[in-house]
Amino acid sequence: MESESTPKLHKAPRSDVTQDQGKFRIRFNFPGRNHPDHDDHGYGPLSTVVESFMDPDTLISMHPHQNEEIISWVPAGVMRHDDREGNELVTDSEHLLVMNAGSGFWHEERTLADDPPLRMLQIFVRPHSLDLDPGIQHGPIEGPIDNEWRHVFGPEGSEAPFTVRNDVHCYDVRLNAGESVDLPTTAGRDTYFYVFEGAVEAADTHFDETESGLLVDADDLPVTAREDSVLVAFRIDPDAPVTRRGTIGR
Repeated sequence: MESESTPKLHKAPRSDVTQDQGKFRIRFNFPGRNHPDHDDHGYGPLSTVVESFMDPDTLISMHPHQNEEIISWVPAGVMRHDDREGNELVTDSEHLLVMNAGSGFWHEERTLADDPPLRMLQIFVRPHSLDLDPGIQHGPIEGPIDNEWRHVFGPEGSEAPFTVRNDVHCYDVRLNAGESVDLPTTAGRDTYFYVFEGAVEAADTHFDETESGLLVDADDLPVTAREDSVLVAFRIDPDAPVTRRGTIGR
């Protein structure tokens, strides 16, 4: 009989939850749906990982967010951000943007006509409390090192370069074909990962581009690239207190 402490890896195929607005298209990935016995589309504080596509010369006009933390991760190309606080910011492979929306934050996004087509992730984290002070973080992020996890963001008080207001850490890695790394895990935490590019294998399970896995009750698990790959992983406290009143990331 399998013990409750036996590591479990749950795979989800490519999500079919999409919205098509012509020059702006999105695909919603719900980490809670990886787990067959989970009744929440999110998984603890990680609500949604949204794959976003913007064609050149696209404007997403000014709109509000409340009670969610929104992280824009741009591996290539540029995403241009303006907001009602007077910020005009460019997020690209060398910069990260975190909107701690709190009680309310208005922004718009755009690409210019001579910008390349954009594919990025927008990550929605549920905060621990409602109506926190709104704010924004934007700045350079340490360059990636092949085959090593890079710490992208983490909870307030952690050593992460950018912070969110709940117990979820984010990492990314550029993994060369044939190379392996252990998923970022620790006792009492679970790990959700998303294959942004390429294909990998973990625990004799194959994951293609845009597929995802959820590792539960494990101290470590190696993942191996079957071709050059880019992965994003989240180390999550599944029992962290959360709110569910975000504009999008409920």
